[in-house]
Amino acid sequence: MQNDPSLQMNQQAAEMQEAAAVFGTGFLLFFLVLAIISIIGLWKMYAKAGIPGWIAIIPIVNIFFLPKAGGKPIWWAILFFVPFVNIVFLILTYMAIAERFGRGVGTVLGLLFLKPIFFCILGFGSAQWTPPQDS
Repeated sequence: MQNDPSLQMNQQAAEMQEAAAVFGTGFLLFFLVLAIISIIGLWKMYAKAGIPGWIAIIPIVNIFFLPKAGGKPIWWAILFFVPFVNIVFLILTYMAIAERFGRGVGTVLGLLFLKPIFFCILGFGSAQWTPPQDS
């Protein structure tokens, strides 16, 4: 009775479920922290750009104000929902945001790959937003 294979399998299954629950909880907490850091940085960045910071906490709506922070028309945000086109316009938007803050290619790459950190750098750093020049 002590070496019952079905009992051992049930115990192993229970251990695997527990491990999966711990991993899932840790994963969720990690991404929750990243989301909070992104929102805080985006809030400050929007505030510097003259956009109400609270817009950063509204999902989807905050995407529509990214082009505005870069000095581009808000309708550019609609293109973020078109597959493949969205990648190009996201890069162009990040380039415009970096330009408005007086930054270069390094900031664009940072916004693409380390978004929460670089939103905070733009929001809390010494970079000042400059409005686009009307031609």
